[in-house]
Amino acid sequence: MEENNSKNFGGQCPVRSLLDRIGDKWPILVISLLGGFGTQRFSELSQKIGTISQKMLTITLKNLEADGLVTRKMYPQVPPRVEYTLTELGESLLPIIKSLVDWATIHIPDVEESRERYKNKGVH
Repeated sequence: MEENNSKNFGGQCPVRSLLDRIGDKWPILVISLLGGFGTQRFSELSQKIGTISQKMLTITLKNLEADGLVTRKMYPQVPPRVEYTLTELGESLLPIIKSLVDWATIHIPDVEESRERYKNKGVH
């Protein structure tokens, strides 16, 4: 990172705020799922993720929609049907997320080994 940009991550920095928002595990999973499977209903996303509460998925989707990364389409029927789709801006994150997943896939043995060494040192 350029030195003159490093001072821009303190306080109420918009870049930091956005990185905090999309860098969490739930937004990354939702963006990945929408990128891999296309438009999804709330229940489909919930089922595919499995370990997320309805409240957290709702919050995550609202935040992604507010940031312009996901669109929400509601169909006027009973029960209401709501679908979520990545926007063009959201799709632009897919190569970055894929790079992170690729990096993790390659380096997970190194990370696990390091964690084990750290644990065995008795450091708390």
